[in-house]
Amino acid sequence: MARVVQGDREALGELYDRHAPAALGLMAPILRDRRLAEETVQDVFLHLWQHPGTYDSQRGAFGGWILRVARNRAIDVLRKQRERRFADFSSGEDGGPLDPATFLVDPAPDPADQAVTSDVGDRVRAALATLSPEQRETLELAYFGGLSHREIAERLSRPLGTVKTQIRTGMQRLAQMLTGFEHGAVE
Repeated sequence: MARVVQGDREALGELYDRHAPAALGLMAPILRDRRLAEETVQDVFLHLWQHPGTYDSQRGAFGGWILRVARNRAIDVLRKQRERRFADFSSGEDGGPLDPATFLVDPAPDPADQAVTSDVGDRVRAALATLSPEQRETLELAYFGGLSHREIAERLSRPLGTVKTQIRTGMQRLAQMLTGFEHGAVE
C-alpha cells in the first residue's frame, strides 16, 4: 500500500491479483450476478487507486480491510438495485422494444476464475463451520444476506449490541482462520 500511495501502478496490480479473487468470492453470492460482482470489484480497486489514504494500516491488515470495503460496496449496489424502479420496460434506449437478452448473465465464466472462486468459497465455508451457530448466522445474514446490523437484530430478536459483538468476534475468528490465505499460503 505504501507503493500505491506513491502512485505505483504495478503495486496496485499486485494487490489486485492477490485480493480481487477473494473480494469477488465474497461479492458474487451477495449480488448474485457475476458480471456485476466483477465490475464492483474493479470499482473497489479503482477507488483505492484514486483514494489510497482510505486504508489505515493501524486499523488492521489490508486483506481484511479490502474485504470489508468489498462487502460494503456489494451491499450498496444490492440496495440500489432493490430501490431501482422497473416502471417502463416497454422500450429500449432506441425507442424500440426492449430485448430481454440484454439482461442475461454469461452462463460460462472463465474456468480459472471459477476455480479461484470455488477455492475461496471452500476456505470461507470451512472457516464459517468453526464458528458458533449464533456467530455464523449473524455473519451469513450480514455478508451474504446484505442486512444491516439493525435489520439482523430485528430479524433474530436480539439486542443490537449482541448482534454487533457476534459479528465482530465472528470476523475476528474468521480472520484468524484465513490468515496466510491472502498471501497464497496453502494449508
